[in-house]
Amino acid sequence: MLADGLAEHGTVTATAAALHLTPSAVSQQLRLLARDLEVELLRPEGRRVYLTPAAHIVLRHADTLQAQWEAAQAELAQQSVATRGTLRLCGVSSALAALAAPAVSRLRRTHPLVEPLILEEESAECYRLLLTDEADVALVLPGPDAPPVTDARFEQTPLLTDRQDLLVAEGHPLARPEGVELAEAAGQPWIVKKQNNDSYHLVTAACAAAGFSPRIAHQLKEWYAVSSLVAEGFGVCLIPRIVPLPQHAVTRVPLRGEPIPARRLLTAVRRGSAAHPLVTAGLDALREAASARTANDCWRVGSR
Repeated sequence: MLADGLAEHGTVTATAAALHLTPSAVSQQLRLLARDLEVELLRPEGRRVYLTPAAHIVLRHADTLQAQWEAAQAELAQQSVATRGTLRLCGVSSALAALAAPAVSRLRRTHPLVEPLILEEESAECYRLLLTDEADVALVLPGPDAPPVTDARFEQTPLLTDRQDLLVAEGHPLARPEGVELAEAAGQPWIVKKQNNDSYHLVTAACAAAGFSPRIAHQLKEWYAVSSLVAEGFGVCLIPRIVPLPQHAVTRVPLRGEPIPARRLLTAVRRGSAAHPLVTAGLDALREAASARTANDCWRVGSR
C-alpha cells in the first residue's frame, strides 16, 4: 500500500499525508519492505524520491496479492457458524440517511451479532478508508476524484440511480409543477460548495450537459442550510430525489428534457472482500434498501 501510495502521490510527504502517517513512518516502512525483498525501492533525485524499476515490479503484483489476502480472510470467516463482528460502512450523508440507515436496521434484525459502525465522508475519502482498512463497505458517487471502475483495488457495483430535481423558492418563476428544463435555470445564481463536495461536480457536469456554466453565488454544503438560502431567494440548486425537503418555503421542481441529471450511487469494497460474511451481509442489506427506495419513492415533487 505504501509503494502504491507513493506511485499515486509522487513524494513521501504527500503519501504520508494521504495515509495519515508521518513522513518518517512512511520512509521507515518502505525501508523495511525493501530489506525484506532485498531490493532497492526508492531512488532520491534532488528533493524528490522516485520508484525504482524493482518497485514497479512490486506494484504490478501488489493489487493481486492484496485481493488474494482479502479472499483468504473471507474464506476463513466463512468457517464461523454465525456472522459476527463490526461492519464499518462509510458514505456520503444523503446515501447514509436514505440507504445505510434502513440497511443497518435490517441487519440488526437478520444478523444480531453484527455491530455496525457508520462513517460520513465524501467519496474520495471513502476510497481511502477502504484502502487503509478503516472501512469495509462504501457508498460512493463516481466523479473526477474517484478511481475508475476498472481500478483493480476495488469492486464497484451500481446500487441506485437517483434523479435530481431543481430546488427553488416558493413562488419562483421556475416553480412549475409540470417541470422545467435545466437550461431554463442558466441565468440563476447557484448555491453549492466547491471544495470537498461531491455535489459540486454533479452540478457542473449537469449544467455543462445543459449548455451552460453555473454562476456560483454562495457556497454551502449541508442540505438544511442550502434549502434555507434557497427559500430566501438567494439562489437555486440541484437536490437529489432521495433527500427529503427541510421545512422551508421551497419547491422541488422535476427536470425535463435530455439528459435528466441523476446521481449513480455505487457500493465499493476492497477487491476479494465481497465474499466475507460481514461484507456480504452489508451489501445484501444495502441492495434491499435500494430496491425498497426505488419501489416506494415517497419524496413528493413540489411544495411542502
